[in-house]
Amino acid sequence: MDQTDVVSALSVREETILEACGDPPLPEMGVIEQVWETDSISDDDVRKRAAEAAAALPLDSVPKGGEIALGVGSRGIANLPTIVAGVVDAVSEAGYEPFVFPAMGSHGGATGEGQREMLEELGVTEEAIGCEIRSSMEVVEVGRTPERDVPVVADANAAAADGIVPINRIKPHTDFDGVVESGLSKMLVIGMGKQRGAKIAHDWAVDWSLREMIPEITEQLLAELPVVGGVAIVEDQHDDTSILEGVPPSGFLDREAELLETAYEIMPKIPFEEVDVVVFDRQGKDISGQGMDTNVIGRRPFAINEPEPERPRIKRIYVRGLTETTHGNAMGVGSADVIHEDIVAELDAPTTLINALTASTIRGVRLPPVVETDRAGLVAALSTIGVVDTDTVRVLRASDTMRLHRLVASKALVEEARSRDDLRVVTEPSPIEFEDGAFVDASAYGDAHDSRNTAHE
Repeated sequence: MDQTDVVSALSVREETILEACGDPPLPEMGVIEQVWETDSISDDDVRKRAAEAAAALPLDSVPKGGEIALGVGSRGIANLPTIVAGVVDAVSEAGYEPFVFPAMGSHGGATGEGQREMLEELGVTEEAIGCEIRSSMEVVEVGRTPERDVPVVADANAAAADGIVPINRIKPHTDFDGVVESGLSKMLVIGMGKQRGAKIAHDWAVDWSLREMIPEITEQLLAELPVVGGVAIVEDQHDDTSILEGVPPSGFLDREAELLETAYEIMPKIPFEEVDVVVFDRQGKDISGQGMDTNVIGRRPFAINEPEPERPRIKRIYVRGLTETTHGNAMGVGSADVIHEDIVAELDAPTTLINALTASTIRGVRLPPVVETDRAGLVAALSTIGVVDTDTVRVLRASDTMRLHRLVASKALVEEARSRDDLRVVTEPSPIEFEDGAFVDASAYGDAHDSRNTAHE
């Protein structure tokens, strides 16, 4: 059975959904915009500021002329090639030999070539950054934790270098809450550990939470390896670079915790605590480790020994597709209630399962009900939340969980937005238009967002 046959077998036709649900009326939808005050670093200054952040690290602890390994991950970080190039500039000008290694756990299909390709698709090529990329899944054991005797492993290329500098964004993690979450420390423990290290960490997280494990193993890695610091990135609500800071080894836990608080304060969020249905145009690993950011959707149904976020409370989530950059990795699709058949058509089952096995979250890749069209998806979601009044039902649509500046909103939410200083109405509600069952709204989000028809180009 090929992929087309699988889609055909799983997808429920629109007419079947409409017959079952009675072809109910749908709410009118307008467009609202969140009002954010931001202070991003200009594009012209990013490379210089990244170089300054790297130059502030204690590079002189590395022997002159020594090699410094720069860890770069697989996330869709704004200005990533420019930031890495700036760090390369600073390291080279200080008299050292930089090289980049992928610090992304099992991503890229858990192969060295796959991880190199992921960097290249993010724009991190040898030509763009000005140094060599060494990509391998080989790791070395650098120690064992004192109480639990857990092996601590690291990328072999990085471990053999004279210095190590991870470059990563500080942000809330999708699977747990802790003093440090997604950032420099996690990149050392899980990203630099490659597939083996990531698997070890997530296996042990079942009994030993990541919130406790990451700080302890970070301290051990700092003691065993020549980590000279990291370059921390914080992004604002528009996913623009807001902070670039060199963090010395002594700040990997304390300063990182402070930057995490800032990241929490300015991360984009759904601006309502109660929503009946949310439609996301796409999910993917470049958007969040779980495809959709669990902090945004208020769902963490497959995390290990971790409570779900308290808000927002969303009754149903319908997801329409995968990003191109995720390469069919549908990790986290289990958070949705309904999905479009395009997700099944684009899904790479081996890559998705490897990611889920490594993270010990196989429930996260359970496939929700599959529908043929957007009309079918919206009707299916609305038909399972109780009696629906089109004037009061609370429906939102967003490009993804990273891009929440402009939102398509039902009449009730548009009316609420009129009374709030943090929201403004862009377009008045009007009937939803479909063409062959697909949403017709090429300009719904404005220039900064993709429509369904361009999301995969």
